Amino acid sequence: MDNYEFSELLKSLEQKVKNIASIIKPDELRIKLSEIETKENDPNFWNDAKNAAALGKEKTKITTLLKAYENALNALNDASELFDMANNESDDETLKALFEDAPKLEDSITGLEISMLLSGENDNKNAIVSIHPGAGGTESNDWASMLYRMYLRFCEREGFKVETLDFQEGDEAGLKDVSFLVKGENAYGYLKAENGIHRLVRTSPFDSAGRRHTSFSSVMVSPELDDDIEIEIEEKDLRIDFYRASGAGGQHVNKTESAVRITHIPTNIVVQCQNDRSQHKNKATAFKMLRSRLYELELMKQEAAANSGEKSEMGWGHQIRSYVLFPYQQVKDTRSNEAFSNAEGILDGDIKKMIEGVLIAMKAQDKEAQ
Repeated sequence: MDNYEFSELLKSLEQKVKNIASIIKPDELRIKLSEIETKENDPNFWNDAKNAAALGKEKTKITTLLKAYENALNALNDASELFDMANNESDDETLKALFEDAPKLEDSITGLEISMLLSGENDNKNAIVSIHPGAGGTESNDWASMLYRMYLRFCEREGFKVETLDFQEGDEAGLKDVSFLVKGENAYGYLKAENGIHRLVRTSPFDSAGRRHTSFSSVMVSPELDDDIEIEIEEKDLRIDFYRASGAGGQHVNKTESAVRITHIPTNIVVQCQNDRSQHKNKATAFKMLRSRLYELELMKQEAAANSGEKSEMGWGHQIRSYVLFPYQQVKDTRSNEAFSNAEGILDGDIKKMIEGVLIAMKAQDKEAQ
């Protein structure tokens, strides 16, 4: 890196910090923080434990956000001032140190920018993810299992915990259906970008003629809801089936009807769970999944209405990404329009940068719409 490149980087980072400030509005946050602290000093504040807990949570969130913003702003200002001083004094040693620290400075501000994009109402919640193979039998089932592995590896990289809720193996290979819960900070905020249809193009390992095949799988992501969020579900709208669990699961497999499938008739949403020996626990988990799916569906309807009835880009029927493994290797996302050549790395869970590109692109689209 030379003086010109560092100067251009500073300009870029200054613009990012301005964009961040326009999103979080630090002056308004400081006022809000002062209001919360005033309420905390009221002797009657702790009489309402639920409200006190909610305000405490909000205070922590605001304090963390302000601290991160101020640290990034101070680091950028310090680097800019030091750069000007070193330039004026031809201090090559200081300039070299600044150039070496540039990636760290850029990463910290970019990380803050991403955290701003994960400040939605549900972004900090856990995520319930379901993968369903499209038509195509073994080929699609295998593609669904590849996506499942990709997300497991991503969660491992990010330190997220995964709890399998339902897993149905394919007849010959892969899987027919899988649902799992991802626990961790901003799990839903990241994984919501995966909501949609994923397309694979490759030479099929199941085709003796070595022909190219195209497969599809849908990925559905919903936030795990807090118990205090009410979702109205009428019993007459449900069909509940009990069946014998399949696949790995211990001695109870194929002996007791512990697995539960719930169909919400008005929306045709189907959820199922077989991860526990207890039918009651599986039923409770399935209801949790249904509540999350209905909540996500309502959010999508509201988004569509806000966009004057236009189809939401986050819709479950929308193709969001293509993974091409033959005749060349490329993964391209239709929302960010970014293409990546490290297809193998992405299928091994290296998807964070791609997801962040989608989040940035979608935020830019929202700004244009406004």
